[in-house]
Amino acid sequence: MTTPALYIGIMSGTSLDGIDTVLAELTDSPRQLGCLHHPFDEKLRSALLALNTAGDNELERASLAANQLAQAYAASVRQLLRETPYETRDIRAIGCHGQTVRHRPDLGFTTQLVNSALLAELSGITVISDFRSRDIAAGGQGAPLVPAFHAAAFHHPDRHRVIVNIGGISNLTDLPIKGEITGFDCGPGNVLLDAWAFAHLGQPYDRNGTWADSGHAIPKLLGKMLVENYFSAPPPKSTGRDLFNPAWLQAFLSPTHAPADVQATLLELTARCIADAIGEHCSGAQEIYLCGGGARNCALVRRLQQLQPKIPVFMTDALGVSTDWVEALAFAWLAQQTLEGKPGNLPEVTGAKGTRILGAIYPA
Repeated sequence: MTTPALYIGIMSGTSLDGIDTVLAELTDSPRQLGCLHHPFDEKLRSALLALNTAGDNELERASLAANQLAQAYAASVRQLLRETPYETRDIRAIGCHGQTVRHRPDLGFTTQLVNSALLAELSGITVISDFRSRDIAAGGQGAPLVPAFHAAAFHHPDRHRVIVNIGGISNLTDLPIKGEITGFDCGPGNVLLDAWAFAHLGQPYDRNGTWADSGHAIPKLLGKMLVENYFSAPPPKSTGRDLFNPAWLQAFLSPTHAPADVQATLLELTARCIADAIGEHCSGAQEIYLCGGGARNCALVRRLQQLQPKIPVFMTDALGVSTDWVEALAFAWLAQQTLEGKPGNLPEVTGAKGTRILGAIYPA
């Protein structure tokens, strides 16, 4: 009997809400065998957030955070395996995205923190990480990488689909029936919404968009934000907290703006960025499928459907993969691509000179 190809994918995204860990069998179609979400320790979250901007003693702070991440990732792996009938020896590899603290493809680098050697040592499983650097070395953006997985898992021969991941940053993948698969980062997803909710409610996010629903979008504020050059820049393009952060937002605010109205405006900004990107770059799309934490924001989903009334909006759950686990599953898939010597990027998406085998391998 052929041994199933079992991989673990670990994702902690721009939203900094915690660690998503998924165990998957990767054959003709990915099959989820177990999943786990582990919130970040608040001290670690604060340390990671601080590393998104320049500060004192960065090298030491980054190294210590990378060690703590490896320990937290290893703990998630151990717990996940305890909750499934599988053992360490059954897992071919862990695909670990790491935690992005800088993303500057314009300067030729991107940084996803994790001590991969320590993770391999603690877990006893081969670890594959640093997926983005090889694409950047080939002249690409290094992001988004999930469109290659979206194409493998969700492409349909008779339906033109668009997959939209709403994490800290929102990105889309255009999957036409025939022709070139494309994708790019649309702009902010949850990153500004979460930061504003935390600053004014003391909550990590605005559950279901209820607070945003209580306010009214401010047209003048929205107009100022939409002037941002990133939105009109042509793909390939990618972004992160380096651009869309509280300081970026603060530059547009007035003391007269009610906090709930600002939240409503940020929700409108996120919805508009996604809807406008689909309208401009996904001509002929027949279905939109959402994944990521923002897919659970009822107000955001409702507004996106209003802005794209002719294209039905669904969750990737309808395609067999829960909205919460698509990205972690993507990095399990990318780990398999690496071990099998297959490309993990789409040059049409990232702008790289060609397909590349991604990731650095840390044997168990």
